[in-house]
Amino acid sequence: MWIIGGEILGLAALLALEARRHRHNLSAIPIRVHVNGTRGKSSVTRLIAAGLRAGGLRTIAKTTGTKPRYIMADGTEQEIIRAGKPGVIEQVRIIRRARDQNASALVIECMAVKPDSQKIAEEKLVRSTVGVITNVRADHLDEMGPTVGHVAEALANTVPFGGVLFTAERENLEPLCRRAQKRSTAVVVSRHEAITDAMMTDFTYFEHRENVALALSVTSWFGIDPLVALKGMHSATPDPGALRVHHLTAFGTPITFVNAFAANDPDSYKIIWDRLEPWRHDGAKMVALITCRKDRISRAEQLAHLIVNGVEADQYFICGQSTHTVYQAAIGMGMDRTRVHDYGGQDAAAIFESVLEVANKHPVTVVGLGNIVGLGEQLANYFQHRGEEVVYRGVA
Repeated sequence: MWIIGGEILGLAALLALEARRHRHNLSAIPIRVHVNGTRGKSSVTRLIAAGLRAGGLRTIAKTTGTKPRYIMADGTEQEIIRAGKPGVIEQVRIIRRARDQNASALVIECMAVKPDSQKIAEEKLVRSTVGVITNVRADHLDEMGPTVGHVAEALANTVPFGGVLFTAERENLEPLCRRAQKRSTAVVVSRHEAITDAMMTDFTYFEHRENVALALSVTSWFGIDPLVALKGMHSATPDPGALRVHHLTAFGTPITFVNAFAANDPDSYKIIWDRLEPWRHDGAKMVALITCRKDRISRAEQLAHLIVNGVEADQYFICGQSTHTVYQAAIGMGMDRTRVHDYGGQDAAAIFESVLEVANKHPVTVVGLGNIVGLGEQLANYFQHRGEEVVYRGVA
């Protein structure tokens, strides 16, 4: 018993020492921006970091998104390699590394989903001076739901104490404001209406003006000239999951491929679909590739609603794992069987061949939706490596 008791005391002392070291590391980084939300976290993290760097602040950033990245003070990146499953404790190592590199600002994407984990991420690990919640949408309802209101309450766990919260959210703003008031934190709602067409044209990929407005609100808070910050954002490396467009020709078939796999919720799907007008060529068929994952069965009904009511395409290809559930749900909601196809278990090459068959030598626009992990990334690479990227100079 004496031995066990000694070991317990030793472990407690070690944990206390580690906690003290972590608090010291946090105090050495005066600006800590914690980015949370349903969609756009990775993009907004990159935009804020680029704007702060352009303003002369030594800024380190870390994204979790499609592929986790550590972004250094000069803007170069390193992929984060994980030995096992991701966990929020990873943020401790990132913060220590930022301290070691003398960062004056850290912009870090929240990697927690469950409400309790989000609370720990903010209150124990990041202790942000500036909070960012991009938006509140119907995603991860199995972990944060069952309603969008519950999602807002969960995301509010990363509102800072005695700081400032920036958000682009409007419809579900009240829970965020209520939590901010309890924590003596000011709330700033960004205005995407202030982002002009001219401000968007120097992005070479499909960026959302809501993301730009939110990032500029944050950089302006630190006194950085919006034109200076915006110039930095224009030159920033986009996230691997950013919406991108490629043109290719295969066996005489002109194909426009739109990689929107990183969008995961109905609202985001609809926003993207409505903004695809420049890529809808006259006479071109529209094919939606919808990828499913077996660990996201809860999204089956959402994806079925997407097929039936969310986006208008000529053909819907349901791909990946556990596809039959989505297929049957879509049929049950009234979808025409001739327009929806279950391609569960098929690889990227087979799905590509099916697209060519549907196109029948005519122009076709293919839009990837659903999940980027696994087959989504494989499909994106299969199309993109056979074509050339379109430098997007329009307005998203």
